[in-house]
Amino acid sequence: MEAENPAPKATKPTAAKPKTANPTAANPPAGNQPAANQPAGNPPAEKKKRGRPSRIDLDTLVSVARRILQEEGVAALSMRRVAKEVGATPMALYHHVRDKDELLMLTLAGTADSVPRPELPDDPRDRMLAVAVHMHGTLARMPWVVEVLSLGDLTDKGALWMVEEIIDCCLASGLTPAGAVAAYRTIWHCVYGELVFRQAMARRAEEPDRVRHFPDMLTDADADELPHMTALAGRWLELTAAYDVSVQLGAVIDGLLRAGERG
Repeated sequence: MEAENPAPKATKPTAAKPKTANPTAANPPAGNQPAANQPAGNPPAEKKKRGRPSRIDLDTLVSVARRILQEEGVAALSMRRVAKEVGATPMALYHHVRDKDELLMLTLAGTADSVPRPELPDDPRDRMLAVAVHMHGTLARMPWVVEVLSLGDLTDKGALWMVEEIIDCCLASGLTPAGAVAAYRTIWHCVYGELVFRQAMARRAEEPDRVRHFPDMLTDADADELPHMTALAGRWLELTAAYDVSVQLGAVIDGLLRAGERG
């Protein structure tokens, strides 16, 4: 007998693999995604670029520095203060000026030329006096310049013609070069000292509760030690109010020239 054929085994059905979603289709590139509040189909608005900070120039720095000096004085001027006024950083200023001294020099530049030069006489003595009086008058109009000059060797190159004239007049009057320089320095100290004292007195006069100490401090008890000053104390303000700087500068110049002749 032939063997009976066995029945075929049942095949287990294979589960269908789920289709993998296309990541590109599901997640479009970020740059192409419309904003949540942006209608579809419109291109995204470009971000507005931030503007560059405003540029500063040297003329602006000098103008601001000069205004601070005129209104508030040397003590108020600093590189940080100027930078704040022009909307820049202190370091940005150093691209234009080396330091505060250079900025001060630039504020002085041109101040002397802002006042017309006077007609000068030919006589050396009279010429020297005319220059000294002009120097005093120019600085009296610009109190802030006097304060800047107090810092030392800062000056306006445009003002050096006055120094040249005084030295030339001294040499023409017979002084030696050393004597001419010494005479100029004496005249400058008289001009500068009078202006500094004048400004100090003006500031003191503005103080509402100021107590005047001199000459009120002098009494009859001082007569033995200070006889002349005690006698003049009551007239001191009257006498000093009549002070004429041009007359006194003339007296100083006469003394300097006479001393040169004797030397």
